[in-house]
Amino acid sequence: REDGRVSSVSVQQLIEQISCVNKAKMIDHVGGVEEGAYEIYNCVEKIIKQDILGCEMTDLEGKDLGNKEDSAAPEEEVFGDVLWDAHDEQEQMEAFQQASNSTCELGFEKYFERLNDLVAAPAPIPPLLVSGGPGSGKSLLLSKWIQLQQKHSPNTLILYHFVGRPMSTSSESALIIKRLTLKLMQHSWLVSPLTFDPAKLLEEFPRWLEKLSARHQGSIIIIIDSIDQIQQAEKHMKWLIDPLPVNVRVIVSVNVETCPQAWRLWPTLHLDPLNSKDVKSLISAECNSANVKLTKEQEKKLERHCRSATTCNALYVTLLGKTIACVGNTGNIDEILQQCCQCQDTVSLYRLVLRSIQESLQSDKEKGLLREILCVIGVSHNGVSESELMELYPELTSAVLASLLHSLHKMCLLTYGCGLLKFQHLQAWEMVKLEYMEAGENVISAYRQKLVEYFTMQLSQDRVTWRSADELPWLFQQQGDKQKLHKCLLNLFVSQNLYKRGHFAELLSYWQLVGKDKSSMAAEYFDSLKEYEKSSEGEESMICLADLYETLGRFLKDLGLLSQAVAPLQRSLEIRETALDPDHPRVAQSLHQLAGVYVQWKKFGNAEQLYKQALEISENAYGAEHPRVARELDALATLYQKQNKYEQAEQLRKKSFKIRQKAARQKGSLCGFALLRQRALQLEELTLGKDTPDNARTLNELGVLYYLQNNLETAELFLKRSLEMRERVLGSDHPDCAQSLNNLAALYNEKKHYDKAEELYEKALNIRRRALAPDHPSLAYTVKHLAVLYKKMGKLDKAVPLYELAVEIRQKSFGPKHPSVATALVNLAVLYCQMKKQIEALPLYERALKIYEDSFGHMHPRVGETLKNLAVLSYERGDFEKAAELYKRAMEIKEAETLLIGGKATSRHSSSGDTFSLKSALSPNAFLEHGQR
Repeated sequence: REDGRVSSVSVQQLIEQISCVNKAKMIDHVGGVEEGAYEIYNCVEKIIKQDILGCEMTDLEGKDLGNKEDSAAPEEEVFGDVLWDAHDEQEQMEAFQQASNSTCELGFEKYFERLNDLVAAPAPIPPLLVSGGPGSGKSLLLSKWIQLQQKHSPNTLILYHFVGRPMSTSSESALIIKRLTLKLMQHSWLVSPLTFDPAKLLEEFPRWLEKLSARHQGSIIIIIDSIDQIQQAEKHMKWLIDPLPVNVRVIVSVNVETCPQAWRLWPTLHLDPLNSKDVKSLISAECNSANVKLTKEQEKKLERHCRSATTCNALYVTLLGKTIACVGNTGNIDEILQQCCQCQDTVSLYRLVLRSIQESLQSDKEKGLLREILCVIGVSHNGVSESELMELYPELTSAVLASLLHSLHKMCLLTYGCGLLKFQHLQAWEMVKLEYMEAGENVISAYRQKLVEYFTMQLSQDRVTWRSADELPWLFQQQGDKQKLHKCLLNLFVSQNLYKRGHFAELLSYWQLVGKDKSSMAAEYFDSLKEYEKSSEGEESMICLADLYETLGRFLKDLGLLSQAVAPLQRSLEIRETALDPDHPRVAQSLHQLAGVYVQWKKFGNAEQLYKQALEISENAYGAEHPRVARELDALATLYQKQNKYEQAEQLRKKSFKIRQKAARQKGSLCGFALLRQRALQLEELTLGKDTPDNARTLNELGVLYYLQNNLETAELFLKRSLEMRERVLGSDHPDCAQSLNNLAALYNEKKHYDKAEELYEKALNIRRRALAPDHPSLAYTVKHLAVLYKKMGKLDKAVPLYELAVEIRQKSFGPKHPSVATALVNLAVLYCQMKKQIEALPLYERALKIYEDSFGHMHPRVGETLKNLAVLSYERGDFEKAAELYKRAMEIKEAETLLIGGKATSRHSSSGDTFSLKSALSPNAFLEHGQR
């Protein structure tokens, strides 16, 4: 519309048509097509974030930096310096959804019980092997079971990976292991450097699993579907043979014929062929969806046919049902039934399906296009998009393509994955090779060549997309054309695209194929960059050049070539400072990457200065509470930890964690919202259902999740319902009731309703004292928070016995000389000082000082803090000489300590234990308890 008026009759007609459509969205725009498309993109993004994910739309990016790309680095915000491919993650989510699409359970209940037994079995336990023939329903079983686990065991962390076709990206072992490690890191809120070297990544995975599983409060289940399709699975998945951590269970599925020999000794769940009842229900479901009715005689004929091992698996029977349903309304069912009965396996039934699609086509031209589409999809690395098919075959119209794809998708030949068309099952691709490629490698090579020409043409137009980077080097590798592969790799944008999406192992394997070692590869890249720099003019191309230099530096750092990595990173820094501005965020990015090299090189002084510069620039550009600032704080914390400066590291980590937590809330932590929405779907079931411990636990989880989103009123409702249900079902003295009481108390404390919080904490403490061991973590949790509450309310006499109990619990848990005990002693001493009981406080401070000195050495900041507290105590008692001596020692430690970034003055009686509130504790679970500990 222009000036509020419609610009043409056709637009008026369109508006009239859609005005009656519910939830239609109209965007007013007059201008260019690209600008209009951008408007629509923004609108769709907003709908997804607000309506689907429930995120608050807040501007966290701070100042307008004049470049949209500056605000888009999700992988670095979440995972420090680890490169994360959102496309690979989306592909896995879609694979899971497709696997679980079937509505038929196929008698899986007996298998679910076996899988549940595995989770409940005592450790250590080897992986469980789910075996069966191709198309027997392994993926369907695992995806349905995952859904059940997510519903009934919300504290269980489930990591899954569905391997697609052999040689596709989803079957690359290094990418699978990196993805699993990053998912573990994400769930444990850990940001740590991760190696990119494929061999080291595979070697270090068991250690990561051990470390990260220890941080998780519940069980961890790792599921890898079709693990036998991974390239060199036995060699690259050696960690499966090692003993697993106690709270980790692993389930893998394999085809019976291709299962490695060593794995056959593991406990195995074999999927039986479908029984006649399952066959009948599966075929009936397909026929009913198309309003097709079978006679008793036809049903019996099908039942007799589906009795051999190859004709009674889930895929074969599904395909059979679809074939009958497809022709049932238009053709002769007996005739198609006769043809189906001649097909004794899934591949031959797929061939019948393909021929029926061919017969439905009106011309030889359309049949030829059907062949081309299937063959070109088959020879690609990861699939082909619809737009690519239209460009590959200009004679292919939208109408014909839509019709063909509808038939191929409906009959389980093709599916969509991240916008790419690919084969739904391996047997469909096997059938296409038999039908169209009997001439063998020559035909396959010809179709690959067609894709090579298409993507090469894209490169020549300076159009390097993730698609050309994914397909072209792989196609050259398959064709055995090392010369062209080498030339392709030296296209800096292709290599940059692969590297930035974390496909490091793939990039390295290509270089190994062309026979180049790491050093010669580095030299060739550097020469190419120098050549490219000669033709770079203007600000835009110089910024692009800086990006390429940075990518090369990071790549060399990951290869361990530290001395060679410095030059490109330094050059990137120089270009950005000149082309942009010395205070631009991209300069901070260069400083950060250069510092990372110095850390690995153990040149900690150089690294510290660079990190501090990067921090200052990020704070000025984004504000002090942006995730980019948290990244710099994390980097500095890691650096201090390497230098044994634990106090500085701890302070920075706390500050970083607060920023990340706040940002996650503001953006609508996707993980939290996904869980929240998932639980919300169960509300009706909970309202109408019976009182059970499981439903009470889910209500508690909902309360916690609403609390995390700062929706305290709704959180209170759910936590109260959880408590009431637990009291009815389990009795008011059950430990689960103590958990609900504790969570409600934390919520009232947050709302400053201290009297209510006090009453509930006291009830929780009484239950836990009776029900739990004296050193149980849950008991310690309630003791600590009730003591802090008493202190806040000025009820110091009531707080004393709890602070004393906290010291006892820590002594039982860690031993009398542990730093944690010293912290509890300091907390008690601080309390005595507030009560003017300096005589009682003195021996506590002295004992804490001894523990800190023995644990951390005489110059540690905690020793300095305790000396300062002792100095104040001596001063108040009139022993000025001793006070001066202690204070002098404290100041010596303070001066020796590196100035803390963002540090605050310590309170008069500082204490490591009582200086932060519930919400700043080092775990998202610290303020409310999610489930059984």
